[in-house]
Amino acid sequence: MREHEYRLEILRYGKMLHERGLIAATDGNISVRLNASQVLTTPTCICKGMMTVDDLLVVDMHGRRLSGFRDVTSEIAMHMTIYRMRPDVQAIVHAHPPTATGFAACGLALDQALISEVLLSLGTVPLAKYATPGTNELSESLAPYIPDHDAVLMANHGVVTYGSDLTQAYMNMETVEHFARIALVVKQLGCERPLAPEQVDKLHEIRQRIQLYKLEMRSRA
Repeated sequence: MREHEYRLEILRYGKMLHERGLIAATDGNISVRLNASQVLTTPTCICKGMMTVDDLLVVDMHGRRLSGFRDVTSEIAMHMTIYRMRPDVQAIVHAHPPTATGFAACGLALDQALISEVLLSLGTVPLAKYATPGTNELSESLAPYIPDHDAVLMANHGVVTYGSDLTQAYMNMETVEHFARIALVVKQLGCERPLAPEQVDKLHEIRQRIQLYKLEMRSRA
């Protein structure tokens, strides 16, 4: 995919994030790895539902602007940390989905085995301890979870998701919020019935097979 196509894709998903209430005002950020040394990213202080292709920036792997006229997002260090730790990740989405962020603000991870489909697609969604947005401490708080998870709640902040492409990163964000809504209903009903350990083990085995299959397909492409 050429850079212009990536720019259009970021605009598309930025608009979807905004229209579906996963972000508000100038919240959130999106990035896509262009190559081994460059990343295309949304700028700071702009509504992600109202961007043009010229609003986007290209940065190096240290988050330094290479092209574009707007300022780099203060969250760029978080993106760079994920890209460095996960060579398989090609795109990242950071948003503030209301229900999932509510769990994060309450200090609750989304780690209960309630829904088989969520375990298959994401596994569990851990909670990283609070760190000030836009600081190195935020990257440090996320680092323990990045290798083994594709979505992380950030205490009193929001959610970051990532994947093999921007579609997958966005879908992971939708899945986190959808699961959070279900988990909230379960808590309101007061009758949680998590899957049994042996059922979870079977789902983990299936998830591993799915991931291996995806890696094989990408290697053939």
